[in-house]
Amino acid sequence: MVKTTERTAANLPLWVRGDTNAFFGFGVNVLVNVLTLTALCLGVVKLSSGDVFGTILPALGIALVAGNIYYTVLARRLARRENRTDVTALPYGPSVPHMFIVIFVIMLPIYLRTQDARQAWQAGVAWAFIIGVIVLIGAFVGPYIRRYAPRAALLGTLAGISITFISMNPAGQMWRMAWIALPVLALLLIGLLTDVRLPGNIPIGLAALLLGTAIGWIGGAMSVPDVSAAAGDIALGLPSLQLGLLFDGLSEMAPLLATAIPLGVYNFTEGMTNVESAATAGDNYNLRSVLLADGAGAVIGSALGSPFPPAVYVGHPGWKAAGGRSGYSMATGVVIAVLCFLGMFGLLATIFPTAAIVPILLYIGLLIGAQAFQATPRVHAAAVVAALIPNIAAWATGQMDNVLAAAGTTAAEVGDPTLAGAGVVYDGLLVLGQGAILAGLVLGAVVVFIIDKRFTRAAIFAAVGSVLSFIGLIHGERIEWNANGQVALGYLFVAVVCGLFALAKIPPREPDPEERELDRQHGGPAAAAPTPAPPVHRTGEPEPSAPPGSEGTAGSEATAGSEATTRGR
Repeated sequence: MVKTTERTAANLPLWVRGDTNAFFGFGVNVLVNVLTLTALCLGVVKLSSGDVFGTILPALGIALVAGNIYYTVLARRLARRENRTDVTALPYGPSVPHMFIVIFVIMLPIYLRTQDARQAWQAGVAWAFIIGVIVLIGAFVGPYIRRYAPRAALLGTLAGISITFISMNPAGQMWRMAWIALPVLALLLIGLLTDVRLPGNIPIGLAALLLGTAIGWIGGAMSVPDVSAAAGDIALGLPSLQLGLLFDGLSEMAPLLATAIPLGVYNFTEGMTNVESAATAGDNYNLRSVLLADGAGAVIGSALGSPFPPAVYVGHPGWKAAGGRSGYSMATGVVIAVLCFLGMFGLLATIFPTAAIVPILLYIGLLIGAQAFQATPRVHAAAVVAALIPNIAAWATGQMDNVLAAAGTTAAEVGDPTLAGAGVVYDGLLVLGQGAILAGLVLGAVVVFIIDKRFTRAAIFAAVGSVLSFIGLIHGERIEWNANGQVALGYLFVAVVCGLFALAKIPPREPDPEERELDRQHGGPAAAAPTPAPPVHRTGEPEPSAPPGSEGTAGSEATAGSEATTRGR
């Protein structure tokens, strides 16, 4: 038995059955996002179809195919180093939050002010370039943050992104056409969260997409004339350097820094939490290698004319549970790139109902939200919730802003007293949600260390929160000196309170047997270390061996992960 495993690990197949499942799930995920950003470019910023299909999408295609091949190579290297056959490649695609931010925060205001779509485009390209540079810098800072941040804070803030920005919009789209979406979601849940197989081992992602498409066409939700019109717009587009566009945008760089700096920090923090999520699921990647690739992808894409920075996605445990290994990532990058080069996204939007596609995003949201609680000690549940809250606030204020904009007004015009009179605490939620990823990480870490009675560490994280608030990286609308002094003062007072308790030399809380088991399975969360010495989270090193089925997250996902792993082999 050992010899067979060694031979398999030394000669890894490029494709296993589980890759088919993960490819249709993850491929559909990326497909949805590219369809969305295409519609935003055409419908919001009013870029020409020639610019979108001839330059932006081919540039994005190059970044995606290069990135996904890179992560396939990393997965196979990790599998050989650890002599395993169940390593899953990290998923990689256009960053979803940045997709909306670059359109609505960077490009749209410039377009509305100048009525010049090209000027808006060049600003977006310059912004993406700055994001990439910041992530490259973060590659040398992020590993230290990951080493000392507790798992509950990392996974909690990741769950906050997943539940809000990744899940809520798809959920809303689903319930607009629930008669299409809900059967698709049910099929996905049955196939990915249980050990039930479809007849003939049909990949569940493909079956779900075909089911929703069939229901949509039979029910009259789709239109043949729309398909015919979109087919006439297909044209070959190959990437080319757009350095003039990039340099023109960088000439007006200063206004872009206010959002690019915190969002660049967001990018490497999100990458850090996604690497932690993968480690929790059993695949321990080197964080620096991941962040360097993400930063390089954004820089290369911007040089070719894409304003959409790519990044490692939330969802690695989901694709691992679906049986994906290394092949699904490369296949997704190649297929999406080909579709970008051929300008096929206009046609695809008329063939597949959106309601048949978006349930996969809700599935990922369910999985990551569950993981935050299942892969952390129960005693740290309050810390997970604390890390969630800033992301919920950011999502809520974004929804309020969109509603007010649709009504032709803003929160400033309506006024805080009027909003407060209607029971809406807009000003407080706005402050809470600024820099939500970092804010969630800080809050979650403080709560974890207070629960564990490690008051010195709690004081350190609170002091860091004070500094970040003071310069506007969290809880501030822009990067500036004294961006939000009252919040900075609040964190400083927390540091003082925790520091006073630290002086009392109170013994730290000892981990219970459940925590020790999680520590054994997942490499040792920082907060559960039994001694006060600084924990070392090993990046790129083999994890301790885990029992069968533990490569997924706990609970029902572990069952699905074990079954999917068996199929993948």
